Amino acid sequence: MLDYDKQEYRKYTGKSERDKYLNILKGILTGITSDGKITNNEIEELTNWCSLLADYANDKPFDEILQKISEALSDNILTLDEVNDIIWAIDKHISKSKNNYYDPITHGLQQLQGIMHGILADNVVDDSEIEIIELWIKSNDFLVGYYPYDEVSSLLTSILSDKVITDDEKNILKVYFSEFVDSNSSIKIDFNEIENLKNDYTVNGICSVCPKVDFNGKTFCFTGASTKGTRKDFETLIPSLGGTFSKNMTKKTDYLIIGGNGNTCWAYSCYGRKVEQAINLRQNGSKIMIIHENDFWDAIDCNN
Repeated sequence: MLDYDKQEYRKYTGKSERDKYLNILKGILTGITSDGKITNNEIEELTNWCSLLADYANDKPFDEILQKISEALSDNILTLDEVNDIIWAIDKHISKSKNNYYDPITHGLQQLQGIMHGILADNVVDDSEIEIIELWIKSNDFLVGYYPYDEVSSLLTSILSDKVITDDEKNILKVYFSEFVDSNSSIKIDFNEIENLKNDYTVNGICSVCPKVDFNGKTFCFTGASTKGTRKDFETLIPSLGGTFSKNMTKKTDYLIIGGNGNTCWAYSCYGRKVEQAINLRQNGSKIMIIHENDFWDAIDCNN
């Protein structure tokens, strides 16, 4: 009876799940190879994750792709060439399918989720992995404006701004990446360590990097302290540019401006209730953009 129910359910969800799992798998493979080496922990993590796809083992394209992974792991060694071959097979099926369930935006965000999972698979975030995910972020800028692309982009920009990656910054990334990994799908990621790290590291209120800001018909909200004006100035200025100023966050808010006065670590500091509301709205699918005050003023200069 349970198997029947699962099959009935999959009639309606199978295609969406297939697309999602393909993209996450591609991301995991990208993540575990991003430091140029593949450890036993990463092999075990990949093997476990593939075992969760047992229901799809006889379905296309998983019959081919899972077989490729099985053959590659038959000697308990996974080479970069073998991973590239598997990713090529995944890309082939994605590009050939005329009826992908998800659009390119969702595909990209699913792959990003997988990359974060893959990077964490050996419980180490090193410099080369950070550089690789930064390159991925730069080459997928069509995702600007979407959660969590903006947050990851902003975090990486801040961490790499001084060209020195500290252990604290690696721990910040480890904590943030873990938010996008289902602990039930992992056997090697040390979530106990990550929970302990959360006592020391908070990652909230991350702003978009170099966002495109439109004023006409858009609703703006402000939080924090401004470097250039009072809250009343925002209330007057934004309508003059064609937008609407709102004192409170709602589902209709398009932009939350983070005041820059005194917020030297704006990229990964906690700013209170409005930012928390904005993050929650983005997590639930809202397109609200969290922007730093400097980008707001830059956008005004560009419009003049």
